[in-house]
Amino acid sequence: MRIGGGVRTVSWLAVTVAVVGVLTACGTDVDDITVGRGLGWPAAGHEARNSSNTQVTGSRALSLRWSRPVGGPITQPVTVGSEGQIFVTSRTDMNCEIFSYQMRTGRKRFCNPLGPHSIYSPTLLDGASNVYVGLDSAVESANQLGQPRWRTPVAGVPTGMQFTGDGHLLVITQSGQVDVLERQTGKRMVPTQQLLPRPDFLQTPNLDWPPAGEGMEDCRTGGPDCAVATIAAMDVDTGRIYATVRKPGESDASLVALRYADGKVEQEWSSKILADGSATDPALSADGETLYIGDNSKRLLAVNTADGKPKWEAHLDWAPRRGISVSDDGLILPAGDDGYLMALRDTGTSYERVWERKDLALRGTPVQTAGGTGYVTAAIGEGLNLITFDTETGATLDSDVLPGAAGTTTGTAVGAEGEVVVATRIGEIFAFREKA
Repeated sequence: MRIGGGVRTVSWLAVTVAVVGVLTACGTDVDDITVGRGLGWPAAGHEARNSSNTQVTGSRALSLRWSRPVGGPITQPVTVGSEGQIFVTSRTDMNCEIFSYQMRTGRKRFCNPLGPHSIYSPTLLDGASNVYVGLDSAVESANQLGQPRWRTPVAGVPTGMQFTGDGHLLVITQSGQVDVLERQTGKRMVPTQQLLPRPDFLQTPNLDWPPAGEGMEDCRTGGPDCAVATIAAMDVDTGRIYATVRKPGESDASLVALRYADGKVEQEWSSKILADGSATDPALSADGETLYIGDNSKRLLAVNTADGKPKWEAHLDWAPRRGISVSDDGLILPAGDDGYLMALRDTGTSYERVWERKDLALRGTPVQTAGGTGYVTAAIGEGLNLITFDTETGATLDSDVLPGAAGTTTGTAVGAEGEVVVATRIGEIFAFREKA
C-alpha cells in the first residue's frame, strides 16, 4: 500500500496560492468521527494540550509483552489508537517511512513510503484510527489499513499537528507555515498564516524557496536553523494556539499565541522569552490559564496565556526537551535526557518541588495516568528500564528491562487498556501490559 509516494519538494508559489490543489481519495463532507482527548494515545502529547496525562488508570505492575525492530531510526513518539493500533514514523532502506503495528502481537499491519523527512513528523490519530502525518512539502492522511484518503501541499515539513475544537486539522511546519485543513478532505479552511516574514520577491525575484526539509536536524535541540522546533499546544475551547518561533539570525525564540476563530488564524501576542531557543513542546494547564515551556538556558517557565508574561521560572540542572507532563491538579514532570525524574507543583505565583529522583537518569518523556501512576524510561546500569512510579511520592513501583535497548527513547504512550509503549531512537518498539 502507498500513501503519497515520492513527494519531495513543492514550489513556494504552489503553496501560497489560495487555490492550491488538494488531492482527495475517499474523503467525505460528513464528519462523525470523534477527535481530541480520549482513550489511547492519539497525539505525541496525548491531546491538544500536550499534557502527556491520560484518564486511563495505569497499572502498577507491568511485564514486557513484545518488542520488535522497525528497521530504521525513530525520532518521534509512537501514537496509539483507541483500539490499540500503533503508529510511528521512521526512515528505512525498505522505502517505508510510516509503520503500523497491532498492540496485542506486535504484528505489522502496513508500512508505506512518504519521503525522507517524514521521520521528523509525529503521527496524529482520530477516533477511527485515521492517521495524519507530515512529509516533504505535504500533509497526508490514510485510514487504519494504510489506504490513502488525501494529500495537501504545504511549505516545509510539519513538526506537529493538532485537532481544533471544530474537528479540523491544525498544521504548523518547521518553516513557520500555519494551516487549518478539513479533516475529511484536506481542504484549506482558512487563509494560510506565516510565522516568519515572507521574502520580498520584487527585491529578489530569483529567490528560491528553501528545500522542504531544511533545518530539520536542528529541531531536536531548538537550534537556530529550525524556526518551529516544537509541537504547538491548543486550547480547543478558546481556539488559542501556542507555538514557539525562532526567527533567522536571532539568538532567542519567541512564544507566540494565535487564535483560530471566525474563519481565520490571527496572532494575538508574541513574547521573546525563550533564551537560546526551545525544544520543549508547550503544555497547557487543565484550566487553560497557564502554559509551561522550557528553554535552552535550563529554565522551566510558567506563562500567563492571556498576555504571554511569565508567572514564575524554575531553574533546572538541565535543558528540558520535548514533552512536559502536566496533571489536572498541576503536578509538572519535565523531560530531558540530561536530567533526572522530578516533580514540581504550580502554586499560582510560584512553584514547589514535590520530590526528585536524582538516581533515575531520564531517557524518555514522563507521563501520568489516573490513579497516581506514572511511567518513564530511565538509564539503569548499561541499559534501559521502564520505571513505574507513584506520582505523589516519586517512589518506584515497578522496573522492567528493555532487553538489548541502548541510547534513549522518543516518548511514552499509554493505550486504552493501560498498555505502555516506548520506542528507542535506534529503532525498536517495546510494548508492556499489566502483569498477569
